[in-house]
Amino acid sequence: MTTNPTVARQAGPSGRLALASGDVFSGIPFGATGRQIVSLAEVVFNTSMCGYQESLTDPSYTGQILVQTFPMIGNYGVNADDVESVKVQVSGFIVRELARSHSNYRANQSLPDYLKAAGVLGLEGIDTRALTRILRSGGSMVGALTDRTDLTDEQLVEMARKAPSMAGQNLVPKVGCTSGSTWKETLGDWAVPGTGHAAKPLRVLTLDCGAKANILRNLAERGCEVIVVPHDTPASEILRRYRAGEIDGLFISNGPGDPAAVEKTVATLRELLGTSENETIPTFGICLGHQLLALAAGARTYKLKFGHRGANQPILNATTGRVEITSQNHGFAVDTESLKAAGGEPTHIHLNDNTLAGFRLKGKPVFCVQYHPEASPGPHDAGYLFDQFVESMNTRRRPV
Repeated sequence: MTTNPTVARQAGPSGRLALASGDVFSGIPFGATGRQIVSLAEVVFNTSMCGYQESLTDPSYTGQILVQTFPMIGNYGVNADDVESVKVQVSGFIVRELARSHSNYRANQSLPDYLKAAGVLGLEGIDTRALTRILRSGGSMVGALTDRTDLTDEQLVEMARKAPSMAGQNLVPKVGCTSGSTWKETLGDWAVPGTGHAAKPLRVLTLDCGAKANILRNLAERGCEVIVVPHDTPASEILRRYRAGEIDGLFISNGPGDPAAVEKTVATLRELLGTSENETIPTFGICLGHQLLALAAGARTYKLKFGHRGANQPILNATTGRVEITSQNHGFAVDTESLKAAGGEPTHIHLNDNTLAGFRLKGKPVFCVQYHPEASPGPHDAGYLFDQFVESMNTRRRPV
């Protein structure tokens, strides 16, 4: 175990978060301070007790200022391995109390130094309970985060009100890859006992809308060759590779923004779903991938009031009757009735608000979920979904 020096504190509050609602919170800035930063982004909250580094690097948080509801953050520092992408993706970070020192044998950096290197501003000393109540009551909204002292509260509020909302934004091009690659890293020592493995090598084509690394690790852990391609790869190219036997399945990743705005990917999926049952590629989608598949099938999506972000979200698996505790991070959902009208069959339901959490298409090897079965640091209740995808690629049928 290593213990690190105390994190330096400024004398008093000099940072602010101003919401479009007119509420202003003052706190102590950390991370990329003194750089004249004014971050304008949607303010959202996450209820997880740990996993802050995974959240910070999750591409799905692009365009958002993340509020941690757990009262102390940073106590175990950060390390080079617990990342979901190549950089910090959030626009800002809000905590109640920043740990004055971190202690963990795997840590190689403090949270403030990590954000400083990433150019991301954080703010501590905020009453996150009061802030979360505002977001739960009024809904997620744009905020202005800064440590500048030359701007008045009124100016910051006005900036937040004039900034674009998340609805209508296509943020996928900001985080998805622009060229193809092959992913090989597995879960290694963090593999869950009993994890399945493909009986034969299977090649999975992944449409990268901002894929989390742990999703790709889970696929590789199961013996799959993971081929990552840009989100706007045309349907003709995907079908060519499938018909030529170059791929066995298609995965649609998570990602940020409004799913309805990711028009090219929706059009691609619509063309792929329009093939005959025998030619439909075994397909699995997670989070944004779930929403994009629903839109391609003819369903509708809508923005949730404040979204689902946390590691203890209860989901009913309607096919087994079992309840799964899941990790989630999304601000949009699929309209259940429109999904049924489009020929989709709901398979998972969120027990907190009865929103759709998963579906499959009748007669085709296509299924998806709104939550994160790859969750790191957990829970791992839904890891079986990757095994079902392997089974679907082997049989070319949907999971039962």
